Amino acid sequence: MTPKSPHGSSHNQELTPKFHPELTPSLEELEKEERRLVFPQFTHDDAWALGSLLVELARERQAPVAIDIHRAGQQLFHAALPGSTPDNDAWIARKRRVVERYGSASYLVGARFRAKGTTFEESSRLDRDTYAAHGGSFPITVEGAGVIGAVTVSGLPQLQDHRLVVEALERFLDR
Repeated sequence: MTPKSPHGSSHNQELTPKFHPELTPSLEELEKEERRLVFPQFTHDDAWALGSLLVELARERQAPVAIDIHRAGQQLFHAALPGSTPDNDAWIARKRRVVERYGSASYLVGARFRAKGTTFEESSRLDRDTYAAHGGSFPITVEGAGVIGAVTVSGLPQLQDHRLVVEALERFLDR
């Protein structure tokens, strides 16, 4: 069960069980994650295994998320867990487009704009209904090929969406 905030929303500012507040990561930390989380290859079976791992982690935390994995313009995995809504799918598409355009995690792209004293929405000149530089979409980078897709989560506050994806990538790549 997801805790309710004073405003009645189940996942605006409140933490989902088993998630803990963390300090906002620096640009350096976020860039280091991207350099470290690189695949030797990424197959349909890898998408299924990574997506299944994300579902398992989200269920352990009772996280009301939707999960999506795209490669080369094709959706290879999608799951909507209890508590997620169609809005999460719209957020997934917007965050994924940021990864596809910038080749970096959606959270990192937003953090780069904030580090310049502005916001993505104010300064990117991109349509907010099409792009969202909010945490939760991470590039699928393959050695020798670069960014070939994205793994995206939506339903938690943006840093928690980002952290959930990073945790799953770390576990998957450590196998």
